[in-house]
Amino acid sequence: MVEIIKVYRESLPSLRLIGKRYTDRDRDVNGGFGNKWGEWFEKGYFRALEELGSLPENGDAYLGCMRCVGEFEYWIGMFFPEETPVPDGYMYVDIPSGDLGTCWIRGREDNGEIYGQEPHEMCISKIKEAGWQLSEDPWFIERYNCPRFTTPDEKGKVILDYCIYLKDKKLL
Repeated sequence: MVEIIKVYRESLPSLRLIGKRYTDRDRDVNGGFGNKWGEWFEKGYFRALEELGSLPENGDAYLGCMRCVGEFEYWIGMFFPEETPVPDGYMYVDIPSGDLGTCWIRGREDNGEIYGQEPHEMCISKIKEAGWQLSEDPWFIERYNCPRFTTPDEKGKVILDYCIYLKDKKLL
């Protein structure tokens, strides 16, 4: 059973997301982007990004970043400091500094229970319970942190960081 085990607010500086952008047309038969993740690992796309270093606040975590501005976007990549050069064959988007509401979702990755609408709604509820408001057209981020996500516990469960950009405190 999936559960939210931690909720906290964190701040990120202005940053550059480097990776590849996908849309609804790129979804696999199950409606997700597992096929694209498989391609990233099969073709070694993360290697070029790992050579760039990383954003200290984010460590070496791989990311699935989503937003809907006009059309749905799903990015696979990593966060870097602003102005980081973009390797050939990759795309980027610069994201302004901001606060995130971060939820740790614990569950099984192998059955997909930590993904999708149910855990998303659970996180939204927890963030609202904390008194925080989502930014307009927010980024939603799946952060695959090592070792929380990469090392299952004795019950085969991992922890996925699910982060949502929040409205600036000054604007409340």
